[in-house]
Amino acid sequence: MMNRNILMLFMGAASQLLPVFVLADTEEKSIPAQEQVIQPQLDRRDVKVPHINADDIEVGFYSGILSMENFSAESVNGVRLAYHVTEDFFIEGAYARSTISDEFFRSRAFPITGFDKQEEDLTYYNLSLGFNVLPGEIFIGRRWAMASAFYIIGGIGTTTFANENYSTFNFGGGYRILLNDWLAMHIDMRDYVFDSDLLGANKRTNNFEATVGLTVFF
Repeated sequence: MMNRNILMLFMGAASQLLPVFVLADTEEKSIPAQEQVIQPQLDRRDVKVPHINADDIEVGFYSGILSMENFSAESVNGVRLAYHVTEDFFIEGAYARSTISDEFFRSRAFPITGFDKQEEDLTYYNLSLGFNVLPGEIFIGRRWAMASAFYIIGGIGTTTFANENYSTFNFGGGYRILLNDWLAMHIDMRDYVFDSDLLGANKRTNNFEATVGLTVFF
C-alpha cells in the first residue's frame, strides 16, 4: 500500500514538471543559432544626383513671326518675365516689337489703312496666366531625357499700332523644354485679339504669332 502511494506521488510530481521541461526545450529550439553573414563583393557605381534649382523666376527673350490680319506677316522680338506660383500655375509678363507694312494696299492704289508711312512700328505688352497641362519628359536617344511641359496661357494687355492703343486679349499654348536645371527653351503660339478700324470699319481682328525663345531660371 505504501509503495502504491509513493508511485502515485511520483507520477503527480512528474506531471507537474513535464510542461516546464517541454516549454524550456521549445524556447531553446526557437532561438536561432547565430550565423556568419557573408558580405558579397559588389562593384559600386558612382551615382551623380542631379541638382534641381528651386528658383521660381524665369526671364528670357523670344523671336518669331507675327501675322497681322489684313496685313503682312513680319518678324517679332520680345522679352518675357514669369513667376511660377506653384508647379502648375505661373504668371507671365511680356513685351515685344515688330514693324508692319501696308505695301499690299499701296500697291493697289488703295491707301486707306491709316498709315502715315508705308511701315508702322507695332509694340505690345501683356500680363497672362499660364497653366502646365502635361508635365513630362522628352527623350533624345536612349540616355538623354529632359523635363518638359505643355502649357496653356491667356491674358490681357495693350497693342500700340499706327498711333493707336488697342486693348488686347491673348490666348494660346506652348511647349517648354528644360535643357538643364536653369535653362529652358519655349515653342509658343498665340492669338492676339483686338478691335481695329484701320480699314474704315471697326472689326475684331485675330493676329497670330509663332515664336521660339530661351529663358533662364533664378
